[in-house]
Amino acid sequence: MFHVKQPIPALPPDPAREARLAAYRDLLLRWNATINLVAARTVAELERRHIADCLQLVPLVPGAGAIADLGSGAGLPGLVIAAALPDRAVHLVESDRRKAAFLVEAAATLGLRQVTVHPQRIERAALPPCAAITARALAPLDRLLAYAAPHLAPGGVCLLLKGRGAEEELTIAAAHWHFTAERFTSRTDTEATILRLSEIRRAGP
Repeated sequence: MFHVKQPIPALPPDPAREARLAAYRDLLLRWNATINLVAARTVAELERRHIADCLQLVPLVPGAGAIADLGSGAGLPGLVIAAALPDRAVHLVESDRRKAAFLVEAAATLGLRQVTVHPQRIERAALPPCAAITARALAPLDRLLAYAAPHLAPGGVCLLLKGRGAEEELTIAAAHWHFTAERFTSRTDTEATILRLSEIRRAGP
């Protein structure tokens, strides 16, 4: 079942959250000079194109339970979500050792003790049952659901930032998976779609 697009609730002001995100931004820019965390052409738009984009997921996260970010890279969106929800357990899965090292340092710098970094492939990550699994620019939806489904708690959701191909990906995935898909309008990219998928299970033969 696909729901029509709807707006995302705005986050209330939070000076502590903004301070953590400012520290994250500064650290990301320093590391980006050495390793490619975000594309150089997008650095000038870091606040809107990356941080604000990922913050849109926060109002869609369930109220309790662990969160896992698959293919976390620079921590987008997982570390941004952790900065906004500092009391929630957040697991960041990233197989690139240098990017995983950045995530470890960033979590420590931001004082996010609830963050656990898993420097390994998604298939090998030992994650708890998760209330929410997030991903951004990782893989087509059909493959993403195969990565995420084993780690979802009962009633868990996938929160995914998708580009212009979201509709086609939904159609392809629906041939192999049952799910309820809610679509949200991105405030940072007119061509992007934010998906919240629930009731996820493999389709029968």
